Amino acid sequence: MIEIRHRETGAVLRRVQADTLAGADLRGANLRGANLRGADLAGANLEGSNLTGADLREANLEGADLESAEMEEALLQDADLADADLAGAHLYAADLEGAIVTDADLHDADLKGAVLRGADLEGADLEGVDLQLADLRGADLAGADLIGADLRDAILRNSELEGAILEQLGPEGEDLDRVERQELGLLGDSESAIEKLERSQEPGVPEEETQ
Repeated sequence: MIEIRHRETGAVLRRVQADTLAGADLRGANLRGANLRGADLAGANLEGSNLTGADLREANLEGADLESAEMEEALLQDADLADADLAGAHLYAADLEGAIVTDADLHDADLKGAVLRGADLEGADLEGVDLQLADLRGADLAGADLIGADLRDAILRNSELEGAILEQLGPEGEDLDRVERQELGLLGDSESAIEKLERSQEPGVPEEETQ
């Protein structure tokens, strides 16, 4: 039997009658503040679960179902979320620095204010994702689908966007052509991210204006 405990109080939040959490059925579980650091949750069903403030650093969540999960302010540094289903998940202000999120489904997820520095999001489905104020410095977004994503005041400096689809960035944005490669710093000020992207593609724009 495995006991999942609160990361601060040590209180037992859930008992699982198994030797591993891989493939476990934890749908709708209340795991708020859970200590799951380094846990093997590969293929686990966490649909609709509450993981607010949970410690999932270095956890294996490959192929896990986290659809519509509550994950605000969760700690996911260096976690493996490859091929995970995070559609509609709430990841407001979550920390995914260095996380592997390749080919994951994040469409319509809330990542507002999230930290994704150095995260690998290659091939991820980010359609309709809210990335306002998110920190994506050094993130790999190659081949990611960002159609309809809201990148207002996001930071994308030194990120890899080769082959990413960036049409309709933000609710007020015009359609953009497929981006072959952009390395931009989209910093919070009065100018929207979409305006910066459009301006960066104009000929003769000085380099310092897009940093």
